[in-house]
Amino acid sequence: MLPALLTTLGFSFSVIFAAKSSRLIGGPAANLSRMTLAAVLLAIWAHTFGHGLQGAGLGWFFFSGVLGFGLGDTALFGALERIGPRLAILLTQCLAAPIAALAEWLWLGTTMSGREFMCSGIILAGVGLALAPDRGFEGDRKTFMAGVLFGVLSAAGQALGAVVSRKASLIDHAAGLTLDGGTAAYQRILAGVAVTALTFLFVRKMRVSSGAVTGEQWRQAVPMIAGNALAGPAFGVACYQWALATTKSGIVMPIVATSPLVTMLLSWALDGQRPTRRAAIGGFLAVLGAAGLKYFAAGE
Repeated sequence: MLPALLTTLGFSFSVIFAAKSSRLIGGPAANLSRMTLAAVLLAIWAHTFGHGLQGAGLGWFFFSGVLGFGLGDTALFGALERIGPRLAILLTQCLAAPIAALAEWLWLGTTMSGREFMCSGIILAGVGLALAPDRGFEGDRKTFMAGVLFGVLSAAGQALGAVVSRKASLIDHAAGLTLDGGTAAYQRILAGVAVTALTFLFVRKMRVSSGAVTGEQWRQAVPMIAGNALAGPAFGVACYQWALATTKSGIVMPIVATSPLVTMLLSWALDGQRPTRRAAIGGFLAVLGAAGLKYFAAGE
């Protein structure tokens, strides 16, 4: 139970740090910076205690990184800049569950039960309710809709990346190799860094920016970037693997699925972003549906 709770806290703080750093220096720069730092930390682990770049599923892990870290995280930072951490993480974490279930059904032949379909419906209803007009959002309709679109893309990237990662693990298992979580994350993040770097260069060339970033903004952003990299890819993933190694997945996954609610509370406590009653109820329903979907998918 403890490692699952620590995972949830790590993922939630990671999103808060990501939102703060993206507001300071912009999403592309903040994302590339934290990805690079996380890749260095994971490389140290993988080449010291793990399996480095070994495994028959290496190519699939790379592709998973393109989808999850590349598309998913790039879109997440786009959502964070426009609709904030509370709604961004709600869209990403909750919508990823039914998208992944649908992808596994279509590609890997994993069937969905009636209860899983019901949970997916609860997720969609909760997300729809949470996205209703909120007094905590300051911006125009165009910005809001763009943020929602980025959130949906982030969910799709995370979901498809997870499904492809599962395919890679199956290939490695068939070849007689079982990768630890840190090594798998390292193999995925390498491709993610490449995609993120290309995105950063494209945005910079197109000059899609609100203005030049000052040295003071970078100094303020560095602790947030470090906190993001450590809380998510390092501490969060490590605790997640610890949790799965010591506790049933049917218990771990629903607990981790509550991270949007923890993020909502952290945003309220740290930034004073108090959600409306409708947003809170919608978020609770979406998280309840996501937790239920992951519980049933785990075979409990």
